[in-house]
Amino acid sequence: MLHIRNAWHVACWSMDLAETTPFAITIAGDPIVIFRSESGTLAALEDRCVHRLAPLSLGRCEGETLRCMYHGLRFAADGACVEIPGQETIPATARVRAYPVVERHSWIWVWPGDPAKADPALIPPAVGFDDPDYILGRGQLDYQANAQLIHDNLCDFTHLSFVHPASFGADAEWANTRPKVTPLPRGVRFERWVRAQSGGRSRGGPVDVWSSYEYHVPGVLLMPTASFPVGTADRLGDAPPPPDLPRTGVTFTSQAVTALTDRTSRYFFSWGPHRDHGDEALRDVLMGLADKAFAEDKTMIEAQQRVIDLDPARHAMPATFDKGVVLYQRLAERLAREERPAAAR
Repeated sequence: MLHIRNAWHVACWSMDLAETTPFAITIAGDPIVIFRSESGTLAALEDRCVHRLAPLSLGRCEGETLRCMYHGLRFAADGACVEIPGQETIPATARVRAYPVVERHSWIWVWPGDPAKADPALIPPAVGFDDPDYILGRGQLDYQANAQLIHDNLCDFTHLSFVHPASFGADAEWANTRPKVTPLPRGVRFERWVRAQSGGRSRGGPVDVWSSYEYHVPGVLLMPTASFPVGTADRLGDAPPPPDLPRTGVTFTSQAVTALTDRTSRYFFSWGPHRDHGDEALRDVLMGLADKAFAEDKTMIEAQQRVIDLDPARHAMPATFDKGVVLYQRLAERLAREERPAAAR
């Protein structure tokens, strides 16, 4: 699998990074350790001490540095070794790779590609727990599957009708309607009306749902969802709802897929209502639905991966509703290949 390295990958939730405990994660095959210094500064280093290749994530935070707890080498946030116990001279080669790292939207983001291209402006505009307008819950899942299979799943909501009728209450409307799919410079946008939907998204009866979301590289879904009285979609002729049209419900979900290795992935998600349209009780209902639905996805996708592994050379057959899937796959492949040296393409 070609990983997109010149992109911001979600490494963990901000609240899961303890002040004095290093955090280990593999991103696109790179073992990485993240830690907060005594001053609160974030650092992300290669999780491999230069001395005996022991994991620095088993080390100890000391001031602004991280000490390897095998033989005591100490590293600064830029990856330079600043102490070798019992040795006065520190070789210039005593250094580990440092990764650009940013904390934003309640996530810790790491850039595993060219540090010179690590522009924080490229971080997708997720909604975090610091947003005063939303009441959010959160979760995460580890997959024994290639991240591309999860990307495909999130770029095609046709599957809701068949995988999620019990959890999300999705009916055949999701399979029978087609979204408007628009390519973006670093992602794809999906927009459509889904009529007369029930389920746990609102506290009333059936509603028309305006589903509009963007899927950004390297795998970040941002989806505000609004509900309206039944008949609104017909009245608007399937046009997007104007901003001043009263809603019966508004929610937001931010989701991120991080490729750990070629066969393992981590899936982060948050969801909750706008404060004008819900409270903590509705958030808990939504998160209960999400936990059940995303477990359904995990079961299907991991089974899909096992079947693929029996015959990796066999190609899947695209269908007419795969437009968004194909657009994102082509974008991801192009960006990943452009990162490789010309001789390796």
